[in-house]
Amino acid sequence: MTGALNKAAIACALLTLAAPAARAAPFLFNTGTTDGQAALVTGGQTRHNDVADDFVLSSQTTLTGGTLTALINGTSAATATIRSVEVEIYRVYPEDSNTGATHVVPTRVNSPSDVAAASLSSALSQISFTTTTLSPNFTAANSLFLGGINASPNQATGGDGPLSGVEVSLSFTFTTPLTLDADHYFFVPIVTLDTGNYFYWLSAARPITGAGTTPFTPDLQTWARNQDIDPDWLRVGTDIFVSTPFNMSFSLAGEIGTTSAVPEPASWAAMLGALFLLAGATRFRRG
Repeated sequence: MTGALNKAAIACALLTLAAPAARAAPFLFNTGTTDGQAALVTGGQTRHNDVADDFVLSSQTTLTGGTLTALINGTSAATATIRSVEVEIYRVYPEDSNTGATHVVPTRVNSPSDVAAASLSSALSQISFTTTTLSPNFTAANSLFLGGINASPNQATGGDGPLSGVEVSLSFTFTTPLTLDADHYFFVPIVTLDTGNYFYWLSAARPITGAGTTPFTPDLQTWARNQDIDPDWLRVGTDIFVSTPFNMSFSLAGEIGTTSAVPEPASWAAMLGALFLLAGATRFRRG
């Protein structure tokens, strides 16, 4: 009787260990297609702008990649080559920030934090990417170039005017997946092109609406900075353009949670041990 109970217990253990873990639920965040309101340069050769738009995670999530819509402008926009892609993730001020510092902007309320909470780079083989042309000739109603970000009281420049170029979709994959806890974040892509060309991230509607999009509350507006005001940030719509705030066109994909459908190595070891015990118990009973 005892041998039968031992075998039954071992068999139950085997069934438990062999059963795959529940798959994590897919995650997708999407602000929608561009509304053509703004084109904001992100990256650059010797100088660069940081441009940030926000998203929310309601639980721990592993990000695996995403897309963003942009305009490439320059002497050879149609054949421009992307040198590198970086993605930085910031939390909302005052997290990761020096709250005692003197600011050179109208406000830091609801801005990105001083420093990034996480970052990945294609230069470190953490990101792979491809581009697809959406339109050979696209015009944004207003733009922000490298010299368009100034400290207060000179921040309200109105922008750098309409801008035309090649509209593209940049798809990126995190070869090193990024796991983030539940929180409110800002997404900051930094894209550097070959000499003579610039990568302008295109805006999207605010509030977020439309099929396949992901509305959330509170939906904060787009912020930007350069090294002249770092670590502070300016609201592009409110402070610089002095117009209606907007979002940026991007999506993020991944999985909610970190569970896997494949047993871990420790589980395989436990299964082999249970098989060994089961075989031993059978030989002992026959003897």
